[in-house]
Amino acid sequence: MTELTQRRSRRRGGGREARAAVRNSNAASQAIWPGISGGRYRPLSDADMSRIHEAALNILERTGVGDPTPEVLELVLPKGATVNEHGRLCFPRALMEDLLAKSASEFYVHARGSRAGKDDMHCTKDKVYYANSGTAVTTFDAETRSYRPSTLKDIYDFTRLVDRLDNIHMTGDTVLATDVPQDYEHDMSMLYAILAGSEKPSCLTFRTREHIKDAIHLFDLASGGEGKFLEKPSVIFGGCPIVSPLRFGRENLEILIDTAKMGLVCDLAVPPQAGATSPAPLAGTLAQAVAETLSCVAIANLINPGTPVVFAAWPFITDLRTGSFTGGSGEQALISAAAIQMGNFYNLPTSVGCGMTDSKIPDAQYGLEKALTFALAAHAGANRLCEFGGMLGSLMGCSFESMVIDNEAAGMISRTLRGIEVSDDTLSVDVIHECAIDPGHFLGNAQTLEYMETEYVYPALMDRELTDTWEKAGRQDMFERSRSVVDDILSNHYPNYFGSKVDEEVRSRFPIKLSREAMRAG
Repeated sequence: MTELTQRRSRRRGGGREARAAVRNSNAASQAIWPGISGGRYRPLSDADMSRIHEAALNILERTGVGDPTPEVLELVLPKGATVNEHGRLCFPRALMEDLLAKSASEFYVHARGSRAGKDDMHCTKDKVYYANSGTAVTTFDAETRSYRPSTLKDIYDFTRLVDRLDNIHMTGDTVLATDVPQDYEHDMSMLYAILAGSEKPSCLTFRTREHIKDAIHLFDLASGGEGKFLEKPSVIFGGCPIVSPLRFGRENLEILIDTAKMGLVCDLAVPPQAGATSPAPLAGTLAQAVAETLSCVAIANLINPGTPVVFAAWPFITDLRTGSFTGGSGEQALISAAAIQMGNFYNLPTSVGCGMTDSKIPDAQYGLEKALTFALAAHAGANRLCEFGGMLGSLMGCSFESMVIDNEAAGMISRTLRGIEVSDDTLSVDVIHECAIDPGHFLGNAQTLEYMETEYVYPALMDRELTDTWEKAGRQDMFERSRSVVDDILSNHYPNYFGSKVDEEVRSRFPIKLSREAMRAG
C-alpha cells in the first residue's frame, strides 16, 4: 500500500457541486505533503561519484584545511587528525572512512505548540522539505518596485507570512536586521521575531558563539520551559565554517564546535564559487566542495561521535565574463543536484541553496531560473531546499510577493516528486469501459471526484481562466495576484507565539528591539 493510498479515506459524490467545493476550498492540498521523496534525478554516474569521493579524500589527506584554530587542533589531533608541513589540518583516509561509516544519517527538527508532531521535519535519505533562509540585506518594496535596507520588522513580517504558507516548511533569518547594528541585540531580536512569528521549525545563524547560551534560554522560553528545547530541538543553527578554498573561518568554526559538543544538529553551508574560489571545471569544484564539507563532518564527529551533521556542499557558479556570482544559471542547477547526490552517496542528511535567481523582480527570468533550480534540487533529493522563498538579485534581496509565488512553486514541484501511482484502481480499466459507453465523459464519475482531491494540486495564484474572463477581471499578472495574498496575510495575521506572560519575561531579560506596536495592526 502506497503512502497516498493510506491517505485516502473515502469516495465522494456530488458532481459539479462537489468539484466546485474542492476548487474553492482553502484547505491544504491532499495531493502533496511535507517530506515527499526525491532522488530520481542523478546527474552523476556511480563511477563519477566514486571518483569525486576519491578526489575529496586525497584533498583532505594531502592538502588539508588551512587556518585551524588551537582549539580545534587540541580537540581533533589526539583522535587521528594530523597537521602537514604547511600547518594545515589533514584527515587520513582511514580516519575519514571510519567517521563516515559512523555518521548520523538522519535527524528531526521539531515544530512547537499546536504544530508539534504534525509539522516536524524528518531529514533523512531523500525526503524533501522547503526551507527559508538567506540573510539578504535588502527587501523589495512592491509599491516603489525598488530595494530598501531590510529591517527587524521585515524578519517578523516574513516569518508571519511563512506561517500561513503551507508549502514552506521551515522558517529562518531570510533577511538581516540592518537597523539593529549591535551584534548581541541583533541576534536576540532576530531570534525573538522568528519564534514569535511562527511555530514551524527554524534554521538560524549567530554572529558569535557567545550568543548560543542565551539563545538556548530563549528557545526554552519558546518551547515551554527550562530544558524543553534540548528535549525536542525546534531550531537548528550553524553558518559557514569554511572559507574557500580550504580554509577555516574562525567564528563559524567555533559555533560548529559548540553545537557538536551539545549533540545538536550541526548545520552549515560550504559555498565554493567555481572559477573564483574553486576550479572552473564543475567536477573540480564538486571535489573541493565535498572535501570542505567532509572536513566539517569529521570535526563534529571527532568531538562528539554520532552528532548529526548536514552535508551542505553548496557549490556556486561564477559568470566568468564578469566574475560575479550567478545563482540562477543552468550550471548552478546542475552542480547543486550533483552535490545533493554526493550527500546521498554518503547517506548523510543534505541541504542546498537553490532558487537563487539573478533577476531583480519577479519576471520571466525569475520564473525560468527559479523553476530550473527548484526542480532539479528537489528531484535530486535534497532534504532541505534553502535560500528558497522570496530570494532575488543573487541573494541580495528578498520579496514578500516572491515568497508567495515560490510557495506555489513548491506545491507544484512536490506533485512532480510524488510521481504517478500505477495500480488496478488508477489504471481505471472498468471506469474507462463504463464511461466510454455512457455518458461519454468522466466528469461526474465517483472516481473523478475522489481523485480530484488526491491526484491534482490547484495553485491559488495560477491564472487558468479564459482570456475574456481575465480581461474583465482586470488583467492581473502573477505579481499583482501575489500582492493581494501578501496584503491579506500581513493585514490580519499578527501572531506572538510566546504568549503575553512569557513575552513579558523575554522582554525583561533580553534586549528585544522589535516593539509591541510593530507586532499588531495599526
